[in-house]
Amino acid sequence: MKRILSGILAGLLVLSGCSAPQAKTEHALSIVVTIFPEYDWVNAILGDNPGGAEVTILTENGADLHSYQPTAKDMVTIADSDLFVYVGGESDRWVADALKESNNPKQTVIALLEVLGDAVKEEEAVEGMEAEAEEVEEEEGPEYDEHVWLSLRNAKVLVEALCGAIAAADPDHAETYRANTDAYLAQLDELDGQYQETRDTAVYDTLIFGDRFPFRYLVDDYQLNYYAAFKGCSAETEASFETILFLAGKMDELGLPHILKIEGSDGKIAATILKNTAASGQDILTLNSMQGITSADIRNGASYLQIMKDNLEVLKQALH
Repeated sequence: MKRILSGILAGLLVLSGCSAPQAKTEHALSIVVTIFPEYDWVNAILGDNPGGAEVTILTENGADLHSYQPTAKDMVTIADSDLFVYVGGESDRWVADALKESNNPKQTVIALLEVLGDAVKEEEAVEGMEAEAEEVEEEEGPEYDEHVWLSLRNAKVLVEALCGAIAAADPDHAETYRANTDAYLAQLDELDGQYQETRDTAVYDTLIFGDRFPFRYLVDDYQLNYYAAFKGCSAETEASFETILFLAGKMDELGLPHILKIEGSDGKIAATILKNTAASGQDILTLNSMQGITSADIRNGASYLQIMKDNLEVLKQALH
């Protein structure tokens, strides 16, 4: 997967006409993001939104990052934006064309993978994982794991970068954005500590997923092991009997009482794995990777912090 680099935090530009008063004006800051975590982080930084910034999320209908393709309207929205935030991995190959159409010479673009730099991890195939169908074309470079938002430690770095960009674009309210960011970072720190405590007191140190596995950044943060049916970005939906038997055998070997899946999965692979274990009474747990958040979820109060808190409760079950 070729990482698309763009962006650029150094020398953030001060956008003209962004010192809007409380009411939204035609010159208020326009921020466009591709996925829910970016959207929620931006809104946490804006707080009460004293500059009247307009924030647009492109995947609000629950479109998966890996399959999303922008509409003509999306392309116009991106072109007109003052700040555009995207992940920057293989799934975002369309971004280069969208940015060629930009109508804003002062537009700032931030790619999450570019911000994280050396902290970005390559996708890995662990033992027992279903082999990917062979690509017709040769890969042009390493395949990077795009799911960087599932690390609270990455989130802290990314929120800092977004705060810098927003404050530079709307300097009249920079102090407010800084205060909002500091309060949010404190919540991320606290939650990170709770995850670490859960790991330190865990009975088990391994997770088994009968599903795709987008949580590598999370498990690496807390030195957890894992086995899974597919890579995080895999398009495969059918697991071979060999993969099923391997994962069932691992559950027996490690004595694990739970298997996991991601949100939106029908759980059939996980259920099949359980049917092939020697034990009984095991169950299926769900971790939320935030890849299918809809506008209805947002209206109903979905937030990055709450989802990560919910995921922590799932991990407590899985590890104890």
